[in-house]
Amino acid sequence: MGLVYDSATGGTCPRCRKRLDRCGCARQVAANARPATDGVVRVRREVRNGKPVTVVFDLPLRADEVAALASKLKAACGSGGTAKDGCVEIQGDHRDKVAAFLQQAGHTVKLAGG
Repeated sequence: MGLVYDSATGGTCPRCRKRLDRCGCARQVAANARPATDGVVRVRREVRNGKPVTVVFDLPLRADEVAALASKLKAACGSGGTAKDGCVEIQGDHRDKVAAFLQQAGHTVKLAGG
């Protein structure tokens, strides 16, 4: 068993044995964790600054997988967009295309909002 606490430096991480202020284990675990959802991916149309935006949320994917999905959806819709905060935003009203793409990928899709 290694050092768990040192009065000079404080606690140490049990995984990497580094000081807690220098440990990155918690960030790594959080980045690789899949969010808890009900398994239904929701696709919503929003209007921002007078322009339609298609938003895909409740994705049961990690952050890197969401970014990869965003790239595929942008290419399928022929439009711009971004992935942020676990959601995918596609410029324009592409709910039907996005829903069809996600269903082919094996997701359960629900159209939400207007």
